Amino acid sequence: MSHRHSTPPDRITRPEQKARTRQALLDAVLGLMEDRSLSSIGLREITRAVGVTPAAFYRHFPDVDSLGVALVDESLGSLRATIRTVRDGLSSSDEVITRSIGVLARQVHDHREHFRFVARERHGGVPAVRAAIAEQLDLFAADLAADLAADKLRGGPRFDRWIAADLRMVTSLMVNHMVWTAAALLDAPPDDADAAARVIDAAGRQLRLIVLGARQWATA
Repeated sequence: MSHRHSTPPDRITRPEQKARTRQALLDAVLGLMEDRSLSSIGLREITRAVGVTPAAFYRHFPDVDSLGVALVDESLGSLRATIRTVRDGLSSSDEVITRSIGVLARQVHDHREHFRFVARERHGGVPAVRAAIAEQLDLFAADLAADLAADKLRGGPRFDRWIAADLRMVTSLMVNHMVWTAAALLDAPPDDADAAARVIDAAGRQLRLIVLGARQWATA
């Protein structure tokens, strides 16, 4: 009978160990923030949770605020890329709405701690983290504006004919709606599939209403 042996700890390369420690620091902060804000958590509390020294922390982040900014990138950066991929693969506005909300719902379900962090810190006490969240949401709106200006959505308004200011206005509405949807999904009990389904259904109807309103705005 063959035996499988895990890689001995001394076989882990330095970059691998560094990546593991960095991720452990990020995960530790999420755990500590279950019912607290980032501004209430100190560096030594984080390092104790991971089992590393403050010196090891500083090899990854200059301060706790920078760690919070990295968490924003981890929480929203991958979601942004995934939703943009959905838009690249579809052309019907209804399909894009349905798939995008589905992606958001799965991300919130699978990474509740990340989205609770974003929801809490969006108006929290750490300016660098607030700015990072605002930047990511602005990038969401800019990505969407670029796709709409390229007239990628069939069955929607002719956004390629819109002036830039109006286009950013409607994409900001859509992004704010995404934030609302994520918050509503967080408020739904995690083990209540019917509650989540109601949020998803309402979110889809509301987003379609925004698109219908945009059609009228274009002809006003």
